Amino acid sequence: MDIQPIHAGCGAEVIGVDLEHLSSAQAEELIRAHADYGVLVFRNQSLTPDAQLAAAEAFGPINVNRFFARVPENERVALVLKEPDQETNVGGGWHTDHSYDEVPAMGSMLYAVELPPIGGDTIFASMYAAYDALSDGLKETLEGLSAVHSSRHVFGRAGVRQAKPDPRYHSPDLATQDAVHPVIIRHPVSGRPALYVNPGFTLHLDGWTEQESRPLLDYLYQVATRPEHTYRHRWEPGTVAFWDNRCTWHYALNDYQGHRRLMHRVTIDGVALEAA
Repeated sequence: MDIQPIHAGCGAEVIGVDLEHLSSAQAEELIRAHADYGVLVFRNQSLTPDAQLAAAEAFGPINVNRFFARVPENERVALVLKEPDQETNVGGGWHTDHSYDEVPAMGSMLYAVELPPIGGDTIFASMYAAYDALSDGLKETLEGLSAVHSSRHVFGRAGVRQAKPDPRYHSPDLATQDAVHPVIIRHPVSGRPALYVNPGFTLHLDGWTEQESRPLLDYLYQVATRPEHTYRHRWEPGTVAFWDNRCTWHYALNDYQGHRRLMHRVTIDGVALEAA
């Protein structure tokens, strides 16, 4: 197995691994690399939903997303789909998966099944790099803060996904809870400090109003998405991207109108996050 960095900000390509026949020793090494690089890319895979699920289980218990439609072959695998006539895509904005949960997801494994002829890339951003880019004074301030995250404004009854019927999303009544996490976490595997807020699910700083929070959060988001902190992933059929939700954001580009894009996603449970 060979692990080669593919961007200074985040990301590495794993060569010589068949995820359908993953050994325990390989899984242990990949868990460490996953935490270090934020995103691991595996090309030329051939995975049924059952095989993808089995590969993901080598890294931890599965978290079945309560809001996404599931693939017909296995209800524990989420369907990430845009049909040619649909205008919006899944994941079309900066976010990290499941930050709205009290125990956020460790990682997500996305497998490319069908792609448009051009477009449909995913951009990843390193929250290690975002933290490192902050001044010492701002780091000290942020280390004493927490932030409130929620799914209500996205997947809830009054959320943006309920503006009109969409078979890709369901169970809006389950989008009722908020979660509070440190703004700067210590990654549970690497031990490195990372910025842990995101535009998709962070509402405000804990104990602050949204109006008070907005200037600081917007500044952090601007730092996080600097080009030197991001990696643009170009998909090929059979490619798997396995990212760490504790130290990366991602953004699925919606630049392929009139074409179909079909992906299968499995999400893996994490642990409660601690402040740096």
